[in-house]
Amino acid sequence: MSKTAKEIVRNFYISDILHDNDVLQQYFHKDIVLIWNSSDGLSILHYDDLKEFFSEIRRTYHDLRVEVSHLLEDDNHVTVRYKYYIRTLENPDEELGIAHFIAIWEVKDGKIYRGYQVSQPVTDKDDTTESYHKVKV
Repeated sequence: MSKTAKEIVRNFYISDILHDNDVLQQYFHKDIVLIWNSSDGLSILHYDDLKEFFSEIRRTYHDLRVEVSHLLEDDNHVTVRYKYYIRTLENPDEELGIAHFIAIWEVKDGKIYRGYQVSQPVTDKDDTTESYHKVKV
């Protein structure tokens, strides 16, 4: 039985990208294109770019945790709203929220194929105690 697009995306977000080197291969299509708007501007990432990105995350962080508040499916498209928390190698005892994200993923052939993502860094003005309660996950 094949998994739904929502299950595939959910499984990616609960995977252990810091310790599982097969995450990219397991969840992302070889022809992936991620169009990402961030505070640094627009980035367009492909499979090899994501491979390098995940490698950099593995080198930089001691721990990485995601908090998903919304996970909505429409056929082969999944929208997810989430926040990443990290622990650095230099200070593994302190967890910090680093960024808020909203992404729309298209799933093809059982893998994440296209993505449109918007992110912004966490600030002191964030009210995450009220805004990140789980709605539809």
